[in-house]
This record gives sequence, C-alpha cells and structure tokens, in this order.
Amino acid sequence: MISLKSISKFVSAVGIIIFLAFLIPVFIGIYYHEDIQSHLFAILALLFANALVFWSLRDYKFSLSIKESIIAVNLIWILLGIGGALPLILRTGIDFSSGFFEAISGFTTTGATIYGHIESLPKSILFHRSLMHWIGGMGIIVLGVGLFPLINPSGSLSLFRAESTGISIDKVTPKIKNTANKLWGVYFLITITNILCLKFFGMNWFDAINHAFSTVSTGGFSTKDDSFAYFSNDDGIIWTTIFFMIISGINFLAHIKFLSGDYKSYRSEEVKWYLIILFILSLALTFSHYNSNSMALYDVFKHSAFTITSIMTSTGFVSVDYSTWSHFSIALVLIAMITGANAGSTAGGAKIIRYIIYFKNISIEIRRSLKPESIASIFIDDKPIKNSVISAIFGFFSLFILTIFSVMLYLYARGYDEMTSISTAMTIVGNTGPGFSLTGPVNNYAFFSWYDKIILSFAMIIGRLECYTVFILLSKSFWKRF
Repeated sequence: MISLKSISKFVSAVGIIIFLAFLIPVFIGIYYHEDIQSHLFAILALLFANALVFWSLRDYKFSLSIKESIIAVNLIWILLGIGGALPLILRTGIDFSSGFFEAISGFTTTGATIYGHIESLPKSILFHRSLMHWIGGMGIIVLGVGLFPLINPSGSLSLFRAESTGISIDKVTPKIKNTANKLWGVYFLITITNILCLKFFGMNWFDAINHAFSTVSTGGFSTKDDSFAYFSNDDGIIWTTIFFMIISGINFLAHIKFLSGDYKSYRSEEVKWYLIILFILSLALTFSHYNSNSMALYDVFKHSAFTITSIMTSTGFVSVDYSTWSHFSIALVLIAMITGANAGSTAGGAKIIRYIIYFKNISIEIRRSLKPESIASIFIDDKPIKNSVISAIFGFFSLFILTIFSVMLYLYARGYDEMTSISTAMTIVGNTGPGFSLTGPVNNYAFFSWYDKIILSFAMIIGRLECYTVFILLSKSFWKRF
C-alpha cells in the first residue's frame, strides 16, 4: 500500500524549504521599490499550504519505500513547477502554461524562456528565475546521491555510480546526508567565487549574482535580452564564464575530493575526455567559422569556445548568433549538444561517461565477433564495470532517444519545420535551452501553443530526471510489485 501521509510529509518538507528561499526575490523587490504585494501573497500562500500539511503530520513517523520515493520525486518536480510559476503569472501577466514552462525550464536548468524582453522584467522576477536555476542545479545532485539510492537501486543509482567517475558515496563521507551537505558547500563556494570574479571584471552586483546562479547551475537564464552578447566586448567576463561553465560541467564529487586533498580527482577518464572533446570542438568551430567571416582569429576563438562550452554543458548562454554560421559549424554545435558534460555535475544531456562505456562495449563486441572465445571486461579508471551498469546505460540511451524522437515527431506533426522540430526536441530533453530555426539562440519559446508548452515542460522533467525515474511510473510492475 502506498502511504499518502509519507509522501505528503516529504513533499511538504521540501516545499517549505524551497518557498522559504522564494522569499529572497521579495526582498529584492522591496530593495528596488517594486510592487511585490501579489508576489509576497503567492509565496506566503504556498508556504502556509505546505506548512499546514507538514504540521498536520508532525507526529507521523514516516519512511519512504522505493515506490513512494519515486512518486514523491516526480510529484515534487511538478509541484515546484506550479509554485515557481505563480509569481511569474501574477507579476508579468502570462498564462499558466507559459508560467509552468518558464518555472520547469528554471528548475530543470534548461534555460528556454517564453520572455522576449528580459530587461523589461522586474528585478525581483529576474532574481526569481535565476534562483530557480540555482536551486534546481544542485537539487538534482542531492536527489541523485541522497534519494536515488533509496528509490531506484537497479536503475538510476547504478547509472549515477557509473557516472561519478568511480567515486562511491561512502568514500566521500560515511553518511549520505553529510555528502549532500558537502555538495551544497562546494556549490555555494563556486557560486560565490563566480560572483566575485564577474564583479571584478565589471558587472554590477545584481547581474553578477544572477549570472553566477545561472552559470554554476548550467541554466542559461540571463538578465539581458542579448544574453552574453551584451558583454561580448568584455573579455574578462566572457572567459570567466567559460571557466565556470567548464567547472560546473565536472562531477561535483570530484570537486569535493579535490578540496579534500585528492588531487587525482580530475584525472578520471570522463574528465579527460570531457576536456579533450570540448577543446577539439572549440578549435574546429574556430577554424570553420574563421574562414567565413571577417572577425579576428582571437574573437572567433573566444566566441567559438564560449558557444561550445555553453552548449556542451547545457548552459545555453549566447555570446553571438551562431545559427547564422555555416552548416558545418551548426553540425559541430549539434555534436556538442548531444555529447554533454560529466555525470554528477549540474549539466544536462547524455553525459560523457555513458559514451565512454558505450563505445568500449561496442569495441569488445566487435572483437568477440572476430574471436567468439575471447573474454573481455570494460574498465573505467582501472575499475571493472558491472554488466548491470552497462545494461542500464544502454537502456538509458534507448529511453533518451525515444523521448527525443517522440517530441520531434510531435512538433513536426504540429507543423513546425524540420530544424525547429529536431533541435527543439534535442535541446528540451537535453536541458540545453536554445535550438535552431524558430527556437534559435536569439529567439524564445513564446510562440508555442499552451498545450505545446505543457508537453515540452514534461519533456524537460523527463530529461532532467534522466528518463528512468519518470518512465518507471508507466510500468505495470511498478504498481504491482515492491
């Protein structure tokens, strides 16, 4: 039997924490002399509703089963989308589907927006959007190392462990709770450092805080209509953002290890391939674009490195409209989009480690076809990978591709052109943000119908929870066994 009380108490506890944080944009609005009455009312109503549920169950001792935990995680993401949408709806006059899309895009760190004139939005709303990024960026990691071991030991956990560059949770700290605290500590430290660096290079405090929130969470919401094209002539700001996007695309458990004195934490196969691919794609895009424009080589390299890093880490910031570049350049951007960064980072996408294991397994199967009697195993960082992990990774790719294909077919059937349909499906499920054609880097998602936005919102959740945690709800065995 499912315990609704256990689920309700857990969800309300998370809601209280999130909506308490949502009071910060209210104070931002007060500081800038904005009319925040409706904003404050919405947050207080959300807080009261969650506090009422939690208080009514205060004496109930709960422990979430596997089934209840999976339901709770999915429910949290949907409810946070609704809660995050309310201030947007009340303050900016958008409809529910647009608000829900924007909030889900924020929490999943996708960065796709329905707003066309960002700079006209109230400061408190801009901060609200960035705060959703920041909470969502770390929230998924905490769920990954703290909750997934309880809810999906054969699926998401095995994938997460494989993606964590061989660092098991119990080797970081004895307890999951302590690991989560360390993750938040490192996340906060990197964010503060990013803010200070951006301020040093000329950003005002408000822009620096908002962009640091979006950078470290690999989200992509900006306070400027032109995103980082607004700062394209400020080399310090551009290179600082490139650096912190790269850092945020690395496994955060590796950051913990490094700060604890383990200086080998960045020498894993995943980190090495991540940096190699990023560098090669940046150079390739540089030389591809340099031959077709009049910009200086340094400027081409700067924008190419920014673009590849932004797309590969699924951040989605834009320093130049790369959709106008050559077909080969666009192909390189698409490669970066499907590649992704490190697992255990704040980035979306398929993750480098999965490709490493995937191609190593293909290599072994080719050798077996030539020598059927041969016995071989896959090793990552000199550690053998279990067959269950390999199966889970192949299962993930199947679900990931199926989701992208389904969204693509839906959009194409709705009448959108091929490039819009393909790139939007990839960028929504991969939590990247900008696509091509109608959803290109200088466009937004406002033109979609209300039902398009709802479907795309759920596609973002599926991508952020890496398919298994959502699709398992469609399994009959989920509701019959446990």
